[in-house]
Amino acid sequence: GMLSACASDSDGTDAATEAAGGEAAAACPITVADPWVKATDTEMTGAFGVLTNTGDAEMTIVSATSPSAGKMEIHEVVDKDGSTVMQPLEGGLVIPAGATATLAPGQNHLMLMGLTEPIEAGQTVEITLTCADGGTAPYSGVAKPFEGGAEDYEPGMEMDPSASPMS
Repeated sequence: GMLSACASDSDGTDAATEAAGGEAAAACPITVADPWVKATDTEMTGAFGVLTNTGDAEMTIVSATSPSAGKMEIHEVVDKDGSTVMQPLEGGLVIPAGATATLAPGQNHLMLMGLTEPIEAGQTVEITLTCADGGTAPYSGVAKPFEGGAEDYEPGMEMDPSASPMS
């Protein structure tokens, strides 16, 4: 019963086959519990939840996408010279077989950047995780207000939305 979510019905297989250029897209064996996104009216926000690898092999989440964001990155939060900063997580988020990884404010999280519009409390945000093997795990999270998460960005990340694209 637990793995039935990975099975494709005929409609899903056809859509996945077309989207993958003739090859059926594989499911990444990741489930997301308690998914949520920080409501915001700025250019970026974070997505959180508990990711579980339901497969029998280690999985690495290498990227994420959302129709709500122009770009997404997997971030880690580290101490750098006495300041808490967030930076892209090199190599992706590794989850051993049968294990979980928590995405939380002040810890590893998904960063949605270049938001297409404000994300309001109560809004559902669609996100798709992509594993190293090319499989995907789509899910959705509800936006909620959250006042924490005041980490600094790593210098040179060019995440300041007011920065000019001109050199």
